[in-house]
Amino acid sequence: MYFPQFDYHSIKQENLRGRYITYDHISGILKNLSIDFKLDELGKSVLGLPIESVTFGKGPKRILMWSQMHGNESTTTKAVFDFIGFIESKSDAALSILNNCTVKIIPMLNPDGAKAYTRINANEIDLNRDAQERSQPESRVLRNCFEEFKPDFCFNLHDQRTIFNVGRTPIPATISFLAPAHDDERTISATRELSMKLIVAMNSALKQELSGQVGRYDDSFNPNCVGDTFQLLGTPTILFEAGHYPDDYDREYTRQFMFKALMTAIDRISIDAVHEYNQEAYFEIPENNKLFYDVLIRNAHLIDSEKYTEGDSIAILFKELLQNEQIVFEPTIEKIGDLHDFYGHKTYDCDNDLNLEDLKDQPYWNML
Repeated sequence: MYFPQFDYHSIKQENLRGRYITYDHISGILKNLSIDFKLDELGKSVLGLPIESVTFGKGPKRILMWSQMHGNESTTTKAVFDFIGFIESKSDAALSILNNCTVKIIPMLNPDGAKAYTRINANEIDLNRDAQERSQPESRVLRNCFEEFKPDFCFNLHDQRTIFNVGRTPIPATISFLAPAHDDERTISATRELSMKLIVAMNSALKQELSGQVGRYDDSFNPNCVGDTFQLLGTPTILFEAGHYPDDYDREYTRQFMFKALMTAIDRISIDAVHEYNQEAYFEIPENNKLFYDVLIRNAHLIDSEKYTEGDSIAILFKELLQNEQIVFEPTIEKIGDLHDFYGHKTYDCDNDLNLEDLKDQPYWNML
């Protein structure tokens, strides 16, 4: 990393865990921040919940980031509060950021969606497709903040599903990045080039611990997406996508990698080091594919030869359900057939007696 090593758990916000993070979970933390952090209410959601920002630092380099634009994408919110914990540590690296940067964070842009654990807002609008019309109060809050704060960089923070892999490999895309396009031709403007270089810096920093698990998101231009719009308006913007790490459905490991990505990016901006990186290395990051299922069961005909044909595989995806303020993962059969080009986060081959016995112990056995 480009900052001194430290004990991550000493700055981790332990009160935020799991996938279900709502305004109620963060409001107390926000209210208890020290005087070094300025808390502002920027507006209200459709259902009247506060949309707040935290601003800190006194430097000339201005960074705006927002999380939970999609209410059920909470990993980056946890990482953002870990970053705030790092700043509160008052280490030399933290003080350097405070002196060189002014950072504004909207930790939860869509509190209604967070409460209901849905991607959309209370009016059933995807806020990341509302950049042009700005039909929703949350969209107007973000745009007004962007215009008033006048950031030099924007970080658009999201989660991605467990289906994503890196390139054509059986490796999950634990972290993905995108330097959004600003036109249909996907040309590289000066601002998009800065986005690419910053992504190269983050990828370089993550390589040791996350080798091969960083992907590049599709860069098709969509002016209705916020990142594409802000890039079009001349501000270097980066899409961050927190994805799956093996056996980490609560995304606590992913959270730590996302924190390190944020730290690297802000450190590089803080010390004017973004230009040291080669934008061509951005294109060396493999593009994401959608080749993963949560569970893949091969040679399914050995379970039931009348129900399944020889060569059939069964693909299971977990549906995330909110129950009693907890997220439960309900297995659903997504596809049956020849799936030799696909991968499973957990794979069973019924041709293997040990695999088959293990499968029989799983909660989804009775649905096969």
